[in-house]
Amino acid sequence: MRLRTKLVVFLVVAGAAALPACNTVSGIGRDLQRAGEGLENTGEGRTW
Repeated sequence: MRLRTKLVVFLVVAGAAALPACNTVSGIGRDLQRAGEGLENTGEGRTW
């Protein structure tokens, strides 16, 4: 294979591997945000 073809294949594979990681990081961010909101509500005397 030519160098350009190898580079394109590598970038496609790397991109495909990186997509699930983005979803995982995004999910962790949402979970932490909700946990922080829960702590804030508890501190303010709200239980919901």
